[in-house]
Amino acid sequence: MKSIKNSIGLIIILSIFMGCSDVVDFDPHDEYNVTELDYLKTADDYETMAVSCYTPTQWLNQIVVVGDIASDNAVAGGENASDVIALQQIDDFEVLTNNSTLEDLYLSAYEGINRTNYLIAYKDVNLAGETIEFEGKEALFGEVYFLRAYYYFNLVKMFGDVVLFTDRKLGLEDFGSLQRSPKEDVYAQIEADLLNAISVLPTTAAQQGRITKYAAQALLGKVYLYEEKFSESAAMLENVVNGPFTLVENFDDIFLLAGENGTESVYEVQYSNGQPYYNWGGQTRGQGNYAVQQCGVRGFSGSADMPYNAGWSTNLPTQDLAAAYEEGDQRKNATVFDVAAYANNNPSFGITFQEAPYKNTGLYNKKYLPRKGQTSGQVELNYENNQRTIRYSDVLLMAAEANLRGAAVNQAKAQAYLDMVRDRAFGDEDHRVTATVQAVWDERRLELAMEGDRFFDLVRTGQASSILGSGYNAATNGLFPIPQSEIEVSGLSQNAGY
Repeated sequence: MKSIKNSIGLIIILSIFMGCSDVVDFDPHDEYNVTELDYLKTADDYETMAVSCYTPTQWLNQIVVVGDIASDNAVAGGENASDVIALQQIDDFEVLTNNSTLEDLYLSAYEGINRTNYLIAYKDVNLAGETIEFEGKEALFGEVYFLRAYYYFNLVKMFGDVVLFTDRKLGLEDFGSLQRSPKEDVYAQIEADLLNAISVLPTTAAQQGRITKYAAQALLGKVYLYEEKFSESAAMLENVVNGPFTLVENFDDIFLLAGENGTESVYEVQYSNGQPYYNWGGQTRGQGNYAVQQCGVRGFSGSADMPYNAGWSTNLPTQDLAAAYEEGDQRKNATVFDVAAYANNNPSFGITFQEAPYKNTGLYNKKYLPRKGQTSGQVELNYENNQRTIRYSDVLLMAAEANLRGAAVNQAKAQAYLDMVRDRAFGDEDHRVTATVQAVWDERRLELAMEGDRFFDLVRTGQASSILGSGYNAATNGLFPIPQSEIEVSGLSQNAGY
């Protein structure tokens, strides 16, 4: 299970050496053992570089946190109003253009794009002018195309028009000349990359955690949904609906360590605690899932049998979210964790805890609650919990929506897919509701709560203003600001409302 996790490392892309032979005869090997001319010579070189293209997916865990804190699902929490100020701004709809979390997400996605562009540029011929062929090369590049699409999709849904480049990795000479491309052009590139990926990826992965054809089809179906290409979305998602996936009977099991890469998993971002990380200056840059620590209960302790670790009381589910679940819906207790009730119901654990000092809701994110034995080294930075990025139930609900909103409405399919999700949630067929677009949107909130989709769903469906209320700035069109550092260095334009 951990094979791809333990392979993903912070592999540094080698610097490009620019010769000055007319000035001095310099051989870069005099100072370095390996240069780019020595690299991409073997299948292992290509494999290692492809694995490095996965790495920045691990750095994007805060987009999941942002996706719920910016919505009605969660509040920032923390110790006080100045604790994780970047998340407080997002929670309070008072986002500044120098928001550190948003800047980190922006830069992380572009690091991923730089890495994928670099490898794609040398797909056919390496720097030495050699063609390196090996078994599985096309499928390997299918993974890389998927990853580039994934990075651009995260950028476009957060920032709208963004800098688009595909032919190289950026160098110092590019800064000052960059321009934002219309989001339509970015989406066109995402589509092209995912179609390329789909054409060569296998339906099963050689290692758990590797990207498959189904993952690419699911992401493309989601991209089409964001573009309101509903018929295309329905057709693409049908491939995944009819794939090998099944819903896990016990919803809570999905988010256990034993549930990773399970029968409901279409795509997960892999995390590991095998190489402990200690750098607080780059807390999202390790192989562990930093977002897990944020979800924990402050001062949470008890007997050795108590399964949870303490955390920082950040990203707290709201009472409004808890109230949205009907009686008998197993997803409630698997999503919102009432620590006081848990302590009362488990007196043998001798539990003690501290209420969240700021914006306390009494609830915590159960899906990613920090657990004992799932971290190492610097505990807060090394949780190995995978991010469940696309689940089968998500695909079913996207397919239901697409079938209801497409040119040729297929009510029967939409109803069947919604029924599957609700039947699992309640363990019976007595809680079915008529499949309408609004019913599917409401179900997405319940099914995917605290998984990072809520805010982006509200924006793409036009519900943000009505649901989030007067504090939400509609002038932003649901976009976050381009980081101020990018405005200053590259002269990019800023999004409206900032």
